[in-house]
Amino acid sequence: MMPDVDLTVLKPGRHGLRDLFLALDDQVFAFAAERHWPAAEPILPRLSRGANHGVLWFATAAALAVSGTPRARRAAARGLASLGLASLTINTVGKRSVRRSRPGLDAVPLGRRLKRQPVTTSFPSGHSASAAAFAAGIALESPVWGAVVAPVAFSVAMSRVYTGVHFPSDVLAGAALGVGAAFAVRHAAHLRRRSQSVAEDD
Repeated sequence: MMPDVDLTVLKPGRHGLRDLFLALDDQVFAFAAERHWPAAEPILPRLSRGANHGVLWFATAAALAVSGTPRARRAAARGLASLGLASLTINTVGKRSVRRSRPGLDAVPLGRRLKRQPVTTSFPSGHSASAAAFAAGIALESPVWGAVVAPVAFSVAMSRVYTGVHFPSDVLAGAALGVGAAFAVRHAAHLRRRSQSVAEDD
């Protein structure tokens, strides 16, 4: 099945909103690439690699689970469920709905670049979706733990632009998808609890 939107080849003629969107995306990416971020260089690439395959989030969930409080365990479970739904959506729909090449790395300093470059399409960012889904899932169960995890999730999302593997809009779209997945998981949990309550009343 062909993708619904193909951003790899610009069609002849003017396409107002699309051209404006792509030009703005390129400008923001170039701005980030040209800026020197000394405090970020030793942190963001490592965070970006650590979040591969959800390793960072599984480790965080394990730490929450062994903290000893039921709410922390529920938050960890909700975060992982949200991450799972976001990852499933990205891999089955997201990456196949929009075909977009990764940004060029010429403007990105060598010290920031990942040793292994992703080979999938650029839109949306799977790392950002997973980070946002995990953080939002936890926050919906435990705002306190959500506030702890949120800066890490934000840093992971930003690291994808910082290392040059995603455009800003890839990150924003992935984050929006991740938050949506967290709310969908919460809604499903509410429906399950309601059905169980009705069954017990019967």
